[in-house]
Amino acid sequence: MARDFLVELGTEELPPKALRTLMDAFAQGIRQGLQDAELEFGEVKAYAAPRRLAVSVTGLAEKQQDKQIEKLGPAVKAAFDKDGNPSKAAEGFARSNGTTVDQLSRVQTDKGERLAFVSEQKGEATERLLAGIVEKSLAQLPIPKRMRWGARREEFVRPVHWLLMLFGDKVVDGEVLGLKAGNTSRGHRFHCNRELEIHSASDYVQQLRDPGYVIANFDERREAIREQVTAEAHNVNGVAVIDDDLLDEVTALVEWPMALTGRFEERFLDVPAEALISSMKEHQKYFHVVDADGQLLPFFVTVSNIESVDPAQVIAGNERVIRPRLSDAAFFFETDKKTSLESRREKLRQIVFQQHLGSVYDKTERVATLGRAIAGHVGSDADRAERAGRLCKSDLVTEMVFEFPDLQGIAGYYYAENDGEPLDVAKAMYEQYMPKFAGDELPKSDTGTVIALADRLDTLVGIFGIGQPPSGSRDPFALRRASLGVIRLVVEKNIDVDLRQLLELARDGYPRTALGEYSTVVEQTLNYILERFRARYEDQGIAAEVFMAVAARNLSRPLDIDNRVHAVHTFSQLPEAQALAAANKRVSNILAKLEGPAPTEVDENLLQEDAEKALYIAVKDARTQVEPLYAEALYTEGLAGLAGLRETVDSFFDHVMVMTDDEKLRDNRLALLAQLRSLFLEVADISLLVPAK
Repeated sequence: MARDFLVELGTEELPPKALRTLMDAFAQGIRQGLQDAELEFGEVKAYAAPRRLAVSVTGLAEKQQDKQIEKLGPAVKAAFDKDGNPSKAAEGFARSNGTTVDQLSRVQTDKGERLAFVSEQKGEATERLLAGIVEKSLAQLPIPKRMRWGARREEFVRPVHWLLMLFGDKVVDGEVLGLKAGNTSRGHRFHCNRELEIHSASDYVQQLRDPGYVIANFDERREAIREQVTAEAHNVNGVAVIDDDLLDEVTALVEWPMALTGRFEERFLDVPAEALISSMKEHQKYFHVVDADGQLLPFFVTVSNIESVDPAQVIAGNERVIRPRLSDAAFFFETDKKTSLESRREKLRQIVFQQHLGSVYDKTERVATLGRAIAGHVGSDADRAERAGRLCKSDLVTEMVFEFPDLQGIAGYYYAENDGEPLDVAKAMYEQYMPKFAGDELPKSDTGTVIALADRLDTLVGIFGIGQPPSGSRDPFALRRASLGVIRLVVEKNIDVDLRQLLELARDGYPRTALGEYSTVVEQTLNYILERFRARYEDQGIAAEVFMAVAARNLSRPLDIDNRVHAVHTFSQLPEAQALAAANKRVSNILAKLEGPAPTEVDENLLQEDAEKALYIAVKDARTQVEPLYAEALYTEGLAGLAGLRETVDSFFDHVMVMTDDEKLRDNRLALLAQLRSLFLEVADISLLVPAK
C-alpha cells in the first residue's frame, strides 16, 4: 500500500535570493532521506513562497519492506572438531545471536564455507520515520547563519510558525523544530490571513490558490510574472528586460503576483541608462523597459503582492519611491562631470590596492607602463594604451560609483567621454573588466583589450610576488578568474604574445624590494595561468593527457599552445594514434636509460635490417614533408602526415634489436629512434597520450 505525503513549514519571510536554493535542497533532502530509509516512493515535488517551504511525495510506501539480516560467523572448518563437535568459536557466535549452533545456517563465500545467522527484520512504519527525515533535511539546508527567536532553542533561517504534515489524509504524529505537526496551512498575509485546513497532498496547491491567494509552485509563479511583465511592457509599446536573477528574486518576494507599469520623468533619460537601471533593479526590484532599438524608455514594471482594488494608488506609490533615487543618480552624474578623471587621480593615492603593493594610484602607473609595452607587442596605439591605463581606476572616487558600485568602469566610460578622451580610451574604462565571468563577452577595442590584459597581469604578478597565491577555496584577489581572463583574451582575441615575456614586464613594474618572490614569481605565475588551460580544455571535451602532452614542451605562448592542443586532440582521434603514442613511449623509455645524451646522427652504411632501412627512409621523407608545415604552425596537418609511420615503426620494433652488443649498431639505431621521436616532439610529447596503468 502507498499514500501521498505532504510537508509544509510556515515561516516569516524567507531570504528572497536564497529561496529557490532552499526549496531545491529541502526536496533533495527529503528524497535522500526516503532513499536512505529504503522506502519506495514516486514523484517528489518542491514548493516555495515567501512564507513557506513545502514538499509533496506521491506513492510513498506505508512501511519499509521486511528484510533478512545475515551475520557471518567462523569458517565451518574452524567451527567443528574432527568428531563434528562445535568449537568454542561456533558456540560463542551462536550465543551472541541468541540461538544454538544447530540453528545456524551455512553459506558459501569467496573465503570458503562459513556459519551464518539469518534473522528477519520487520520493516518500520513510514509514519514513524517521516518527522526524523524532515528534521534532518531542514538541518542540512545551506543556511550560512541560523537564528533563534523568542525563548525557543530551535534554530532556522527565519522564525517558524506552523508545520503541516499529512500522510494520505492523516496528520503525521511528529514534531519538527519544536512544532507539532497539523493539517493547517495559512493563506496570503493580506487577502486570506487565516488558517486553511488541507485535506490531502493532492489538494494542497489548489486550496492555497483558492481561497488562499497563494501560488505555491515557484516555477508557475515565476512564469506568471514573466508573462505579466511582458504584457505590461507591450502595453506601452516597449519590451521588458527580464533578468533571470531578478525574476527569481521577485518570484521569491510575492505569493500572488500582480504586475503594474509605472513611469518616470523623461529628463532622467539624460543620466546614463546603467545608473537608472541599477537603481530600479537593485533597490526597487523593478523591470526596466526598452524600445525596439534597446534604448531605455521612461517606464518600469513593478510586481505587487496584492490584487489592489485601486492599482493607480499602488503605481503612484512606486513612482514616488523611485523619483528621489533617480534624482540622486542625476545629481551625482552632473556633479561628477564637473571634475575630470585626470584630476581625480590624486585621490587614488588614498586607496590601498594591497598593503605591500602600494595604492591604486601606483597600480594605475604600472598598468599604464605595462599597457604601453603590450600595445607595442600587439600593434595597438601605445599612447592611448598608456592614457587609458592612467585613467582606468579614476571613477572609483566618483559619487556615482560610491552610490552604485556596480557602475565601476561604466561610469568611467561616460566621464571619459565627457572629458573628450578618444573613444577607445573611454571604452577601455569598462572593457578593462571584461570578461567578468565564464562566458562573458570580451573587449571589442584594441586599447580595452590591452588594459584588460595589463590589469590582470599586474595583479597576478603582484600577489604571487608577495607569496599569497590562492589556496583551496581561498582566492581573495580572484586570481583564478584573472588567469582565465588572460587566457581568453589572448586565445580568443588571437593575440600571439609570449606570456613569460609579458610577466617579466609586469614584474619589472614593481620595486624589486616589494616582491619577496622576485626571482621566481614569473615562473610561478606562468605555471599557474597555464594550469588553468587544463580545465578549459576539459570543458571542451579534450582529454587531460592531450594538454599534458603539449605542456611537456614548456611553452609560454598561449595561442601557440592552443593550436598545438587542438592539433594533438585531432591526432589522438586517428586510428594510428595509440600505436604511435605507445611507440614514442617505448622510445622515450629507451633513451631515458642512457647515461649521456642520445646519439642523433644516423650512418646509413650501418643500417642492416630491412625494417631499420625502411624506418630511416620513412623518417627522412616525413621530415621533408612536415618541417614546412611546422614552420607555418600547421601542426594538425603535420601530425596527420606522421600517422603513416605506424606500420613502419611497428615493423622496426618487431624485427630490430635496438640494444645490441655491437656499440656502433646500437648507437646508430638509437640515433634513428631519436630522430623519429623528434618529429613528434616538435609539436608535443605524444608518449603522454598512453593511458597510465
